[in-house]
Formats: sequence, structure tokens, C-alpha cells
Amino acid sequence: MSGQLVLGAVALVVVAWLAACAEAGLARVSSFRAAEAVRSGRRGAARLAQVASDPTRYLNVALLVRVACEMAAGALVTYACLEEFATTWVALVVAIGVMVLVSYVAVGVSPRTIGRQHPLNTATAAAYVLLPLARVMGPVPQLLILIGNALTPGRGFRKGPFASEAELRAMVDLAEQESLIEDDERRMVHSVFELGDTLVREVMVPRTDLVSIERYKTVRQALTLALRSGFSRIPVTGENEDDIVGIVYLKDLVRKTHVNREAESDLVSSAMRAAAFVPDTKNAGDLLREMQQERNHVAVVIDEYGGTAGIVTIEDILEEIVGEITDEYDRELPPVEELGDGRYRVTARLDIGDLGELFGLDAYDDEDVETVGGLLAKALGRVPIAGASAVVDLPDGRALRLTAESPAGRRNRIVTVLAEPLPPEPEDEAA
Repeated sequence: MSGQLVLGAVALVVVAWLAACAEAGLARVSSFRAAEAVRSGRRGAARLAQVASDPTRYLNVALLVRVACEMAAGALVTYACLEEFATTWVALVVAIGVMVLVSYVAVGVSPRTIGRQHPLNTATAAAYVLLPLARVMGPVPQLLILIGNALTPGRGFRKGPFASEAELRAMVDLAEQESLIEDDERRMVHSVFELGDTLVREVMVPRTDLVSIERYKTVRQALTLALRSGFSRIPVTGENEDDIVGIVYLKDLVRKTHVNREAESDLVSSAMRAAAFVPDTKNAGDLLREMQQERNHVAVVIDEYGGTAGIVTIEDILEEIVGEITDEYDRELPPVEELGDGRYRVTARLDIGDLGELFGLDAYDDEDVETVGGLLAKALGRVPIAGASAVVDLPDGRALRLTAESPAGRRNRIVTVLAEPLPPEPEDEAA
């Protein structure tokens, strides 16, 4: 009798092994991959495509078969142990040990490894069994899933435990490992997931980096600023830099002056558009959808105190998905380029200590800034644009003239600064 029970348990474990193989294989075969198999004329591809068109239903069937067979095998092994051993607790310990080992190796590790290594073959073979089995079982697997979801705390009913974000991320990584997608595509998909957790303040251009214009300036001055800075959209400020009253677009300025040359003397407020305002805690993905619907490319970001934190463009959000957007003029620049006559072209991010070394200083430090670009902005009192120049004093009494050169990149930031020493001022002769 015990021998028959063991043989029955072995048969059930084999069926559970096959069901686990089917689960692992079906989880890695998409409808697109099944359609490719049909086009290539693969044997059994039509059945595979039918299963792949409704994967949740057939995965539930395989899951139900596997669980039922494991439980039944455990019951048979326990009954056989009770017949073989006189002591009940010994029989239970042996039964538990045997089933843990069998379930882990024969149902847990082995079939899933085979299903992952040969998903197409495994899923195709499983389709021959799952299609008729699903018709026989009818709505039973789906009904069990609904009962389980009803008893599980969560947000409503789900189709099954197969569509979590972690599983989707893992499937994307697996697709890249199997050369189904490129590494850049894998990173882009992960970036889409991460965009849902990104706040606007993480992608915005901070207020300290904004190039703005006062509302009382003229259209001509705004046009000149747009051409010099390279920005096509410039915030218009009211009483102070924290008070953004609108956005002026370069194309509106050009259209206005093209129609009427005398319009150059009009106030820039006559050409500006209303600004959209969003809180800095807004979700970047939600803002992207709103910008698409409203056909708006820029929004002013407001902090918790109602002040201006910065601005965000639709390109800023897209960069979180596709990476840094550069243009054909961007190139790698050396940190220092000697021009002769004691002049140097340096990158705006060069440390001011390194700048001091170029001019023979052992130490050069500033409590407020760390880079050459920051030093120029501090001397100007505003964000530097191309051609902006200022004089800074060195600790030894000499003076340097810093001049911002052409901007680069999508945000038109100053990349290089020209540093040149000024001749010492002649001392006043005694009368």
C-alpha cells in the first residue's frame, strides 16, 4: 500500500514539475514573440499564439494544477509515512522533510530554470495541454483568483499576481540579457518607471540659473537679450526676480517687430504670454501629460512659500527619459586653454583654486562660490550671458577680467570664460 502511495506522489510531482515549467515559459513569451513564431511557420505556434493572447487565464490554470498536485503529493507522502512509522511525530517530520526537499528541487528550482532557458519550446509544449485543460476547468481558476483578491487587502480586484512593477522591470532586464532589446532601450524603460516617482523640483531649472527680463523693458531689449543668451523663452518679472508675471517667446518678438518696426519701442509686457504655475511637489509624469494636453512647453515652479523656485520645460522632463539632449555644436573642451599674453580660456566649472594657480597664487578661495562661472555671476550680480564681463580682484592686489563666451547645450549655459589679467593702475605721483 505504501509503495502505491509513493508512486502516486511521484506522478503528482511530475505533473507539478510540468506545470511549473509551463509557468516559467509562458511568463517569458509575449504575444509579439508568439506572432513571430506563427510567421516563421513554427510547429504549434498557432496554439501558442492563442495562449499568449490571454496569458493570465492560462497562467492561472498552470498555477492551479501545480498547487493542487503539490498538496496532493504532500498528503500521499504523509499518509505513507504514517503507515511506515509507529510514532506520529516521526512520520510527520519525515513527510515534511521529504516534501520540502522535493518541492524546492523538483518543483521550485529545476522546472523554472528549464522554462527560463527554453521559454519558446516550453510554452509551445504547454499550449497543447493548457488549451483543453482550460476549457474543462472553465471559470474555476479565475473564480479562485477573485476570491483570493477579495480576501487580500489592496486596491480592488486584479487579474492575478503577475503584473507588479518589479516583475515588469525584471522582464525588461531579462529581455536585454537575451539581446531582445538594446541596453539603451532597457535604461529608457526603467527611466519611464522612475519618472512616476520624480518631482518637478528635481528636473527644473533653478531660479538662480534663470535669464529674465523686467516688464518695463522694451521689445527691442528683449529681442537683443534672447539673441545674446540663446534662449527662445524668457520669463518676464514684475516687482522683483521672485515675481514672474509672464513668458515672452522669441517668435512672438520677431513676429511683432516684423509686422511693425515701430513696435520695438513697445513694452515687453505687450508681447508676453500668461505663465502656467505648478507646485514644486507636482509629479513630473503628470505634468508632462498636462503639458501635452494644453500644448504648453514651459511652466513656472512655485515653492511651498509661494515664491518662484525655477522653471520647467517639456524638454527637461523628456531628458529624464532619454538622457541629456545635446546639439551638433556641443564638443568636449579642455579645462584650460592658454591663449598667450597671460590670457586663458577656462571652463565655467573650473575650480577658482585652479584659476588662482594659473596666475601664480598658492591659494585662492571664496566663501560664496567655488567655480569660475559662479565667480563671474557673483561679480555681475546676475546670471551671465554671452559677452558679459566683470572685473574681480585677486588676493595679491591684481585684477582679472572675466568674460563669458558663447553658450552651449540645450539650456544655453555659459561653458567657457576668458580670463585675462589687467595691467596695474599707475600710482599717483607726488605733487
